[in-house]
Amino acid sequence: MKNILSSVLLLVGLVAATACKKSDSSPSDPALPIIGVLDGTQQVPMVTSAGRGTITGIFDKTANTFRYTITFTGLTPLGAHFHTGAPGVNGPITIDLPKNNAAQDGYVSPMTGLYILTPANAAALLSNGVYVNLHTLAYPAGEIRADITIK
Repeated sequence: MKNILSSVLLLVGLVAATACKKSDSSPSDPALPIIGVLDGTQQVPMVTSAGRGTITGIFDKTANTFRYTITFTGLTPLGAHFHTGAPGVNGPITIDLPKNNAAQDGYVSPMTGLYILTPANAAALLSNGVYVNLHTLAYPAGEIRADITIK
């Protein structure tokens, strides 16, 4: 009876251990997921916009590489940039994103890229001090913004 009970408990433990969800990243994992939601409420000053979007990606803290995908709807961007700056604070452009629609001299969704960050830019990203915004004719200072966070 003890053997059966031990076997059942061992089986339950194995099932429980394999059913646990592995976290997306651990402190020792060099690949960190990044996310952000683009909208007008994060712009400084805030703007009313039908534009919406997301940014997702991976920051590899060993190689200091930053791979991203930006999607958007409801606007026609004429400029797009990564900036350093805390949420609610405007900051300088650190990466000027290249236009990906030569026919329109602008941007289409999705926008993808890979950059090698400077140590200062990597530190800013790790401390939630980087944002992306999309600029339009109506809002040349930026129509929608996402404060980027590490997941």
